[in-house]
Amino acid sequence: MKVIGFCGLPGSGKSTAIEAISDLGKIITMGDVIRNEAKIRGVDPTGENLGKIANELRDKWGQEIIAIKCVELIKNFKDDIIFIDGVRSIIEVNEFRKFWKFPLIATILDEKTRFERLLRRARPDDPKTIEEMRARDQREIKFGTKEVISNADYPLHTAISIEETKEKARELVKKVIDNY
Repeated sequence: MKVIGFCGLPGSGKSTAIEAISDLGKIITMGDVIRNEAKIRGVDPTGENLGKIANELRDKWGQEIIAIKCVELIKNFKDDIIFIDGVRSIIEVNEFRKFWKFPLIATILDEKTRFERLLRRARPDDPKTIEEMRARDQREIKFGTKEVISNADYPLHTAISIEETKEKARELVKKVIDNY
């Protein structure tokens, strides 16, 4: 089994990259673990609420809890290739690396373009103002996202069109799979 991770700040192109390679393997989104917890609790999936839930889970069960929940899911799959969307800390990276080689791809994009993309994407938990995005970025940075991005095995610069991002992502992921 080959398990490959994606990291990046919100709006940096992780979902676009994942969409481009969705036919190559199974996708597990780490944020979905948090969104599912919000659903179980009957809480609106706002950015603020999801941030609180993520912090509560990590405080109660340890910084690696989201990765552990993902590992449990992965072990139920028969797929040869698994993509993990939304790795946020070195602790999570290390948890995955207990089981797999786990190469990591970082999507990289400037703040202004990320904000514009988040506004267009308009998920319920997406920020509506640049200040909200910066606050969310700070939450992600506290989890360790910047460290994960800077230590990723493969940077993927996404300050290009969506179609070009998808092409670059697909080329890169095929290379990572071949070199796994």
